[in-house]
Amino acid sequence: MSLRIAINGYGRIGRCFLRALLASPMREGFSVVAINEPADLDSMAYLTRFDSTHGCFPGTVEVGEGCLRIDGKDIPVFHADTPEGVDWGKIGVDLLVEASGRYSYRPELQRFLDAGCRRLLLSHPGHSAGDVEQTIVFGMNHELLSGAERIVSAASCTTNAIVPVLSILDEAYGLDHAMLTTLHSVMNDQPLIDGYHHTDLHRTRSAMQSMIPVSTGLARGVQRLLPHLAGRIEAKAIRVPVVNVSAIDLMVTLKRGTDAADVKARLRAAVEGQGSGRMAYTDEPHASIDFNHSPHSAIVDCGQTRMSGDRLLNLLVWFDNEWGFANRMVDVAAFWGSRMG
Repeated sequence: MSLRIAINGYGRIGRCFLRALLASPMREGFSVVAINEPADLDSMAYLTRFDSTHGCFPGTVEVGEGCLRIDGKDIPVFHADTPEGVDWGKIGVDLLVEASGRYSYRPELQRFLDAGCRRLLLSHPGHSAGDVEQTIVFGMNHELLSGAERIVSAASCTTNAIVPVLSILDEAYGLDHAMLTTLHSVMNDQPLIDGYHHTDLHRTRSAMQSMIPVSTGLARGVQRLLPHLAGRIEAKAIRVPVVNVSAIDLMVTLKRGTDAADVKARLRAAVEGQGSGRMAYTDEPHASIDFNHSPHSAIVDCGQTRMSGDRLLNLLVWFDNEWGFANRMVDVAAFWGSRMG
């Protein structure tokens, strides 16, 4: 029996999730039974067919009566603006992918369950650890899922990118402290030109004309997954004027001394031995565009590895913040579904 999935919020991540699911070799185990999105059907169909970042949809997309007809299959579409605006129970939703990003507190999320949704997978972290039963970075801790959970978070694109790398370094050398600087592509909470767009004054500035410092919860997210590093991780973020693909500039002090050659060898061995394909390794001279539409959570750019002394290490980790993360959400959904019985 296929897992009956619905999507709440059909923006960048919602559309990428649907595409990634339909492209996945696991697609036969899923059935998309509903989409909830305030936008009109014609716009939804158009933005499904044509994507400036990831290209044209490889199948067929049509507008039906109250539905999107994708590859000949009708997916009912609702336009509710509240969690209880859709009768999820009547639809028979096994798993709702919450991709609107609007809900992160447990009382808000509970409203979906009260409206008949059996389980909820978030495309963002819960506001606090207690708001969700598990925060999952696939390939790191997905086996914690028992199938009994009601609300699970797939963490964030940045957490999925950096936690596996930190874990490898911690196991090999021990981590004393780490500073993470995310160079993130522009997002919808920024205006194209200066405007009254956000209470954070940084985000009132034109996204395409400047590199803009913004707040980030990455350090908190890392510490949820690697709690023994609490108090030793700090992070900042800068939005850069590209439409997709981001990077994390990682600076760590190691507990045990080493050299750059050993770090590269260990990272390459870890990536090649991981099995799941969630990470990649490169030492070629890349630019960010080379990783557009990459399904990996992280690509370690070992050509940019630097060391000062034998304990201060600097790494550059690339990731497609849309497509890579959408693929990890599909992985989490599939594994969680396999545990539901």
